[in-house]
Amino acid sequence: MNPKSAFHLALMLFLLLPFTHPGSALAGEKITVGLNLSLTGNRQATGISTKEGAELLREQINSSGGLRIGNNRYEVEFVYADDESSPQKAVTASLELITKHNVLGVVGPNASSSAIPAGGIAEAFKTPMISPTSTNPKTTENRPFVFRACFLDPFQGEVMASFAVNDLKAKKAAVLYDIASPYPKGLAEFFKAAFEAKMGPNSVVVFENFLTKEKDFAAHLDKIVASDADVLFLPQYSHEIPSIIGQARARGWKKMILGGDAWESSDLMPNCGDLCKGLYYSSHFGAVGAKGKTKIFVDQYQAKYNQLPTGYAALGYDAMDLLLTAISSLGSLQPNLVENRAAIKDKLAAIKGFEGVSGTLDMNVAGNPVKSAVVILINDKGEFESYKIVNP
Repeated sequence: MNPKSAFHLALMLFLLLPFTHPGSALAGEKITVGLNLSLTGNRQATGISTKEGAELLREQINSSGGLRIGNNRYEVEFVYADDESSPQKAVTASLELITKHNVLGVVGPNASSSAIPAGGIAEAFKTPMISPTSTNPKTTENRPFVFRACFLDPFQGEVMASFAVNDLKAKKAAVLYDIASPYPKGLAEFFKAAFEAKMGPNSVVVFENFLTKEKDFAAHLDKIVASDADVLFLPQYSHEIPSIIGQARARGWKKMILGGDAWESSDLMPNCGDLCKGLYYSSHFGAVGAKGKTKIFVDQYQAKYNQLPTGYAALGYDAMDLLLTAISSLGSLQPNLVENRAAIKDKLAAIKGFEGVSGTLDMNVAGNPVKSAVVILINDKGEFESYKIVNP
């Protein structure tokens, strides 16, 4: 579903919802924020990790007496909406959180295919939304109420193109991507542009696309194997990676495979195993080798959930921290929810020097933070190890 169709659907659904007057979001001494995440479906591992990161922060705030706003403290309450890994459901979920639950702001969705249409709803209803991991520029484009906690795909494409050229000494590259999905299509195009800017026109010797429901990649991979490419860039989601890499190896591709931040998920290694070891991808966060505030987060997360956090957990923590930091800086809450949401939006756009567990960032009025990226090595233990930090 394209963003315009999603928006039209949302308006129709809105007419079916009971109208709620835009009053206070407070219930006693509580503030309510929403999370629009993939808690079921093929992207559920990312949604659950994001939820776990946000919940860790909520527990820390509430156990210390609640969120301070001016001279008062408020218990932080979460309302979850499951987008079921579907852009259509993400639109419905956003609408429900904003108009039924009267949340002050929304964290999520993660995937760009869902965040782009959901962002249209947030903008239409003037409600702050922060996507933890949507890297596609269209998510925040011309939307003052929509933000992200992560870098953008133009930067990510540049990072991986530079890594391929400078670290792997690649002279030619191949790309395989889903043309029907905004995230892989956008990232593939940015990687190609950055690689060819370094190595010359047509140095991306194969730029092969497929459709979302394709399962057999033999024809695409045979072109790649037959080429003289030195690396294969595969900007797909984690649940797709094991099958594509398995088929690539079976078709005879023995060279390096690189990916983007959507590779990082708790379900990647259980499904990919040895096939993914030794490969690299770009990310926002590295748990192995973490230091400072990041190391504290890793230890706290591991103590609570008995596993290392992924980038989705870290950015779930940071996205919620950004939203709550903006709310806390209001000084006081007004009786009118619309006024509060507008004030939160302004506070978000003004955040500078924010020290998150995924790095320090400066937010801008376009909703896009300036922050570094991490090149991750999947090591011999199957861990996501920080290999290299790249600053903008």
